[in-house]
Amino acid sequence: MEKFLARQPIFDAQRAVFGYELLFRSGLDNFCAGTQLDVASSSTADNLFLFGIDRLTQGRRAFLNCTREFLVRDYPTLLPKDHVVLELLESIQVDEEVIAACRRFKQMGYVIALDDFSASPEWRPLVDLADFIKVDLLATSPEEQRRLALECTARGVRLLAEKVETYEDFRRTLGWGYSYFQGYFFSRPEILKRHDIPAYKLNYLRVLQAANRPEIDRDEVAQRIREEASLSYRLLRYLNSPAFFLASDVRSIPHALAMLGERGIRKWISLVAIASMGEDKPQELIVLPLVRARFCELLAPSAHLAAVSNDLFLLGLLSAIDAILDMRMEDVLKEIAIRAEIREALLGAPNPLREVFDLALQYEKGSWEGIDEAAAHLTVEAEAISSAFVEAVGWANGILTSQPSEASETKAPARKT
Repeated sequence: MEKFLARQPIFDAQRAVFGYELLFRSGLDNFCAGTQLDVASSSTADNLFLFGIDRLTQGRRAFLNCTREFLVRDYPTLLPKDHVVLELLESIQVDEEVIAACRRFKQMGYVIALDDFSASPEWRPLVDLADFIKVDLLATSPEEQRRLALECTARGVRLLAEKVETYEDFRRTLGWGYSYFQGYFFSRPEILKRHDIPAYKLNYLRVLQAANRPEIDRDEVAQRIREEASLSYRLLRYLNSPAFFLASDVRSIPHALAMLGERGIRKWISLVAIASMGEDKPQELIVLPLVRARFCELLAPSAHLAAVSNDLFLLGLLSAIDAILDMRMEDVLKEIAIRAEIREALLGAPNPLREVFDLALQYEKGSWEGIDEAAAHLTVEAEAISSAFVEAVGWANGILTSQPSEASETKAPARKT
């Protein structure tokens, strides 16, 4: 049976990634019934090892949804206590059996979180055992959010604000003492007005524009790279990494570009420019568009769009550039020349590229009902989606951690574009 997974990052107060909530399902259907939730939760341990916890979380904590059945059957003991957080769903009916199970896990060293918390007498014993309490900002009033902050911080319980949709949500809850944050505030600019781009970021934008002209001029691209010293280093670093298999040593920037080829130049320059412009941002803001780019590219053949897989890669890669530059997307797109279809998709206009990108967004959020609808519309087989996502996560992590190898030799360039 095919397994499905999505992950949502959880940030600390410095906007560094603290962990990921991992969302599992046994299919694309949106599970809502209690018995189906038990099936999904009970398969968590198996899926976690199947996908590879280190591959998915890079050593950070994995928040895993737990049902009553999952807890009382002691399934959490199958999981590494130093790598997971047991997240108790708000739908659990709290009784002595559940409380006893949580006490056992606590004594064994497991970390416990209460999901979508609302104060009620039956949950009081679990509050005393909890390490984290998650507060849904869309389901609670600001007054209740502040009251919970005062109560929980006094008990030494760390508060996690979820469904943080705006920078103001982040600032407000941070000021009240919330320690962790989950939502999509990180993918939106903090500054929504036009402002000057720092000089070095402007250099990357110029290279990005040169590489994505309808008729690419390698001499212009090479000159733009020479104008930004860090790009020369990155070019050599990436070409000498396991991601590329080169037949000979790289002698010069023009030689490197010749080895990449036109499609490779467009893809590599786009990737490096985005990563470089985001160096002063949380790492997840760089991982996010890399995963989206590769995910969309891998979905292209299944969506009968293999001919525009490069366009889908660039669409995913540019999808967070507004947040990286703290600008409106409309203003960023005035600075770079890209195909009209990509531009329209980035601005939300419906077209085939946007449909694939929307599927990627739905999967990223774990919106299973939306995934099912989008997949059916694109006639994408369910089996292609989860495997593409896991491969995209692994690829993005590999790109960001790749180091120059001792030598660059063996095969000719090979890529799936």
